[in-house]
Amino acid sequence: MRRLLWVAVGVGLTVVVIRKAGDLVDRYAPPGARQAAGTLTQATTVARGAKAEFLAAMREREEQLRHDLVGNVDVEALRDERAKHRAAAPAPTRRQRAAARGWADQPTEDPEDDANVPYSFF
Repeated sequence: MRRLLWVAVGVGLTVVVIRKAGDLVDRYAPPGARQAAGTLTQATTVARGAKAEFLAAMREREEQLRHDLVGNVDVEALRDERAKHRAAAPAPTRRQRAAARGWADQPTEDPEDDANVPYSFF
């Protein structure tokens, strides 16, 4: 109950401050200030609407592409299933680990490269 009282007090104070600020704007601002503020508010509303439409179209296109890629499959269920399969899979053998490394254990310097010749990209 106490919180509700303070929320009501906050709302009341906000209304009073907004009305007083409007009176101050009417009294001290140039005549076109209200119209400019209204135009700015309309532009902001239009921009928010355009953003909402863009995001909705982007979500729709993403769903279409995902459907074309994997069909009517729940992607989250596939991710969970993949994690279960990985957890249940046996550990790779030494030979499999070596094959996975590929060139990682090979030297990266070219023995035929002349150290005195600068590279072309310098």
